[in-house]
Amino acid sequence: MMLTMDEILTLLSKQGFKVTEQRKFLIELFINNENYLTAKDVYKKMSYKYSGLSFDTVYRNLRLMKEIGVIEQFVFEDGIKFKIRCEDDSHHHHLICLECEKTYSINYCPVQYVPELPDEFQIVNHKFELYGFCKECQN
Repeated sequence: MMLTMDEILTLLSKQGFKVTEQRKFLIELFINNENYLTAKDVYKKMSYKYSGLSFDTVYRNLRLMKEIGVIEQFVFEDGIKFKIRCEDDSHHHHLICLECEKTYSINYCPVQYVPELPDEFQIVNHKFELYGFCKECQN
């Protein structure tokens, strides 16, 4: 189950951010869309409703939603895309189909198996995604 609009709005206000109509619309885009969206996709969809909207405003709001944990950012070969955060709030990673963009969670962390990190290197964050083709798209 993904985050609800009410949960996201509560998260925004608890952290001191304004709940604007544009932010509500942006959140609805992600809640109502199962696919990954680029910043350009979001800008196009939002500019139909908000004629004076700038791309910078969209990108700042995407970055804000990412920082507070509402959306996740993924790097595809054709650019950066965003998607509503997984329902699994625990630390996990992803398998992503390049054809249909179906996403599967990997419920363990392979970083623990990285041999011999350089001395005194402290990991503070990481992402691990594997890209390929799901069973349906291989056919």
